[in-house]
Amino acid sequence: MNPETGLERLAAIMRRLRDPVSGCEWDRAQDFDTIAPYTIEEAYEVADAIHRGDMDALADELGDLQLQVVFHAQMAAEAGKFTLADVMERICDKLERRHPHIFGDSDHSPGWEELKAAERKKSSDNSALSGVAMALPALERAAKLQRRAARTGFDWPDVAGPRAKIEEELAELDAETSQERRSEELGDLLFAIVNLARHLNIEPESALRDANRKFEARFRAIEAEPGFAALSLDDKEALWTAVKAAQAGKPA
Repeated sequence: MNPETGLERLAAIMRRLRDPVSGCEWDRAQDFDTIAPYTIEEAYEVADAIHRGDMDALADELGDLQLQVVFHAQMAAEAGKFTLADVMERICDKLERRHPHIFGDSDHSPGWEELKAAERKKSSDNSALSGVAMALPALERAAKLQRRAARTGFDWPDVAGPRAKIEEELAELDAETSQERRSEELGDLLFAIVNLARHLNIEPESALRDANRKFEARFRAIEAEPGFAALSLDDKEALWTAVKAAQAGKPA
């Protein structure tokens, strides 16, 4: 199928699903706020298929993600705000504008972030932090805010700064007694850990995702042991150590 024809077919299907008379009851009832969580979920499912190297699943998930674009564009068209054609035109214009050495007369391409910074200057919010989406996962948003701030010179010169900040935030967390203040200090600690990750050139969201997968694999292995629930904590810890060593290829 021609990609352009496929996109037109998908848009036509969505128009029919949203038809106020003969459309799908569920699709007609949705709005931007109710669909947004599905959009985020589909993006993560794309990332998961890529991580697993499953190209068949990736083809499915990219289709699901494209559906989200079409869904939002259809709702916007119904409200008289913009159309799917406007969405396509804007991204095409943006890509050409950000690659003047390919689509323009320039023989030199400014850095991507330099071009984006120039675009931000045209906005009413000209802060270095403007445009960092609130909907990003918290760890990812923290890293992006820090990278933006660092470009203005607001950053430690090396890894010693964020390491010391982690110790400082840990001490402040230990000193707090109210749950509200503990929550605030824990947030500061997580922010400091993200800063350390940035200085080590590690993406914190990716690192935590890998840690989640590792924990899940190890826990599933130990809970499969006969009588696991009745074991003492020490016995469970011993199982954990053995599984950890086995998965790492080391003797327990």
